[in-house]
Amino acid sequence: MVSFRKSRGSVIRAAVLSALVIGSTFAAAPASAQPQATATLDAIRARGSLVCGVNTGLAGFAQPDSQGVWRGFDVDYCRAVAVALFNDPNRVRYVPTTAQNRFTALQSGEVDMLARNTTWTLSRDTSLGLDFAATSFYDGQGFMVKRSANVEHAPQLDGATICVQPGTTTEQNLADWARANNIRFTPVVIERIEDNISAYLAGRCDAYTTDVSGLAATRAAQASPNDHVILPEVISKEPLGPAVRHGDQRFTDLVRWIHFGLVTAEELGITSGNAAQAAANDQRPDARRLLGRTGELGAMLSVDNAFMLNVIRAVGNYGEIFNRNLTPIGLQRGPNALWTTPGGLQYAPPFR
Repeated sequence: MVSFRKSRGSVIRAAVLSALVIGSTFAAAPASAQPQATATLDAIRARGSLVCGVNTGLAGFAQPDSQGVWRGFDVDYCRAVAVALFNDPNRVRYVPTTAQNRFTALQSGEVDMLARNTTWTLSRDTSLGLDFAATSFYDGQGFMVKRSANVEHAPQLDGATICVQPGTTTEQNLADWARANNIRFTPVVIERIEDNISAYLAGRCDAYTTDVSGLAATRAAQASPNDHVILPEVISKEPLGPAVRHGDQRFTDLVRWIHFGLVTAEELGITSGNAAQAAANDQRPDARRLLGRTGELGAMLSVDNAFMLNVIRAVGNYGEIFNRNLTPIGLQRGPNALWTTPGGLQYAPPFR
């Protein structure tokens, strides 16, 4: 068993880091930096495309492929909104954003929405001029270490150096967890996620901490994934989801109900492959409303009544999006299963 305990002079107590984080991470943007978002839908339509803020590159969530085409779970949410507005999943411009500049990009109008593994917190919801439309992915923070370290549980990281991104809930969670458990650690604080991973792989830190989904993505991307172990402890709740500017309820509602529509489609067994047939033949009232055959639900959101039919045909239902993007990197449904599955939390209000 490797011991990470170092001399008192060589470690930084988590309480010090916590004070720094609280002072920097959740500072509210000045009111002048928060434009009134009253016509996002009109602006997107006039431009002819959605501008979506995504991660700079995270396997399974948002990453360009070998042809430069963006793919991933979050990317599919951007594509779904484009389909609802234009019936074209390709009318999206992707803007890579870091943990440090993502909120400024949204506040300033550089992007129309964030679909970028961003945690919904009270401070962000109230002081940054954001609205979180839904929880698209229930996550939690964990730790990854090299198998050669022979570490099996997070408390064994006492005295370790830990790589972490600044300006994130990850940074504060690490400090809170360490203080509560009397764990000493030395933070290696690096802004870019790619540089964090490189530092961990190069041995500059003993462990890397971020959301478990991010750890799984990083592990899967390595030449020898089995050389790395994600520890079993999850130290936080991280409800991730798309965020939009506060003050434009029309756009918020649209993004929110697209997510609920994806969940409802999975619950009803409506997929990309059978959506057209279901629209023509499915007589269940809830399916007919979802697919725009009855009611004026799309009109209430300022889009075509068949917007969810178009979305499902283009990107699939929630389960299809998950299985296409996240199952290959080793993530299980867990709390992201439907509410009808034991332990599942994905639940949609009625389409009526």
